[in-house]
Amino acid sequence: MAGIVVVFDFDKTIIDCDSDNWVVDELGFTDLFNQLLPTMPWNSLMDTMMKEIHAKGKTIGDIVEVLKRTPIHPRIVQAVKSAHALGCELRIVSDANMFFIETILEHLGLKEYFSEINSNPGFVNEEGRLRIFPYHDFTKCSHGCNLNLCPPNMCKGMIVERIQACLEGKKRMIYLGDGIGDYCPTLRLGKNDYVMPRKNFPVWDLICRNSMLVKAEIHEWSDGEELERVLLKLISMVSVDPQLYSVDCKPQTFSASNYPLPKSLLVPH
Repeated sequence: MAGIVVVFDFDKTIIDCDSDNWVVDELGFTDLFNQLLPTMPWNSLMDTMMKEIHAKGKTIGDIVEVLKRTPIHPRIVQAVKSAHALGCELRIVSDANMFFIETILEHLGLKEYFSEINSNPGFVNEEGRLRIFPYHDFTKCSHGCNLNLCPPNMCKGMIVERIQACLEGKKRMIYLGDGIGDYCPTLRLGKNDYVMPRKNFPVWDLICRNSMLVKAEIHEWSDGEELERVLLKLISMVSVDPQLYSVDCKPQTFSASNYPLPKSLLVPH
């Protein structure tokens, strides 16, 4: 099972909201955020919001407490632990920021299960306020992706290609996401890979309209309970017989419900 790499988006995939909006809303800065939204790029906006939040007397501790309350489906935690216990390598590719992601994962006891987190830099400076910068500095040059759906600060497809280049050829990837930015990495997956789009979210809509462009098998999910069930069944399917799939199969040829669900494994801390 060491041959499976599971790549998760973060916002609305691992957690059940957008972490940026969650922090801004919970701290009471929604009106200012909406006022500034049309005037600057998203990462610059979030950096500015952290400056304003700090100026109003809110501390890093206040932000951390808000992040600890981030909504998440209870089965997501078990899904991550079970996938890791079954031998999968877990990574995150997210357009959130490192500080939010690491704080939430540490609170949930999940950070140790991920071998790599790719996201926008976020750190506390010497003044005690959070700084947020783009993953790719688009003010200097473009990241070079020709797919107009990728934001200027991050092409997840390029990150996935970089991950693929570091993997042995026999390893398969399972990619989970919900947003428009998750469509580009979906197109980079091969016929031996799997994509798990969140049903009725933007990436699901894009895949449904262009399913023949997707080489990977498509297995949708709606909530944390279904994410856990589908993900563990895909892992079980690969582990039972790596040759079960056909190289000529079309998207959604295999239903995960055809394979037995392994019992959830509790990983001791």
